[in-house]
Amino acid sequence: MNFKLFTLTSILLTASLSGCLDGKSSDNQNIECTTLSAGHDDDGKLRILTYDVLALNDSMIESFETATGIEIEFIKESDAGGILDQMMLTKEAQQADLMIGLDNSYLQTAIENCLLRETLFTQSPQYQNISSSSLEAYQGKLAIPFDQGTVCLNYDENFVDGENITIPTSLWNLTEPQWNGKTSFPSPLSSSPGRAFMLATIDYFESDADEQTDAFDWWEKMSENDATFTSGWSESYETHYTGGYGEYTVGHIGDSHLTVSYCHSPGVEAYYSSNYTHSTSLELPKTSFHQVEYTGIINGAANVAGAEQFIEYLLSNDVNSMMPENNLMYSVLVNSSLPETDGFRHHADIATTTAEIPLVRIEIEMEQWLANWKEATQ
Repeated sequence: MNFKLFTLTSILLTASLSGCLDGKSSDNQNIECTTLSAGHDDDGKLRILTYDVLALNDSMIESFETATGIEIEFIKESDAGGILDQMMLTKEAQQADLMIGLDNSYLQTAIENCLLRETLFTQSPQYQNISSSSLEAYQGKLAIPFDQGTVCLNYDENFVDGENITIPTSLWNLTEPQWNGKTSFPSPLSSSPGRAFMLATIDYFESDADEQTDAFDWWEKMSENDATFTSGWSESYETHYTGGYGEYTVGHIGDSHLTVSYCHSPGVEAYYSSNYTHSTSLELPKTSFHQVEYTGIINGAANVAGAEQFIEYLLSNDVNSMMPENNLMYSVLVNSSLPETDGFRHHADIATTTAEIPLVRIEIEMEQWLANWKEATQ
């Protein structure tokens, strides 16, 4: 693989230690952070805390290791929530150098708790290649976007055909008897797509004309209508959903005709099924959420220089432009798109009006929202 690493070693040697450099985060002047000592020895390895990010495949890692001489060791969690929990639990003695996988529904919590330190990547010419859409939620120095996608509802066209089940024109339609026991949702307590969709429902019901009900009234009705709630996206989409590739896997239950995934998920299905899919996304305004996933150097990292180099690599054109094929998500680079091969782009829907909730509000109200969701669904 041909790629060009932007060497930051000389800058690292002359610059002050970053993160909350002068005792305060440049991203939030109300928070005083200190740069923590390394929680583990710098033995030359680069330790990456992440989940099962498909793009971090053997070929990609081998190319980086060969080019830099830096050995990579992964510490893997199940989802973004697990990444954040691990960083919180090891705050005083971090075991990893680089985080890959927190999204914009979790990032602000990491920032508020001083879990990240500034990266010099924002000074790299490559930073200018990042699209404005991926920088809308956050464009500070503590985290860099590496992929993006829009979380929305997907449904199975074989069942939701206007006759057996009618296509919803409102989220309230999903509380009707025809949808009883036929929906599944990943929990916002443990799943980043689940949390993103919960945020979308909050904006959806705050934006409608009904001032008597809110998102959690709807979630309560969904629970009463026997919706299935799972710990993560995989269980909801692969095990319960009838419209995806899960129908070909062992353990598939197939009791849900609607679930949470991405607006481009039907394109992924087509891409891997020779331009065939019977899944599509539900296009309702304010029911989708633009999710951005980030990488960032952990406050307490030992191998800061190696982490900087890997960020450069992850955001290089050779690697990041292949996010749709290798990670099933959109690239964050300008002028990037989905491949036309086997209907990937054709079947990938684009949300018209996404939910809008600022990161600062997410941090302030998330704990209460999660408590409300838990109460509504149990």
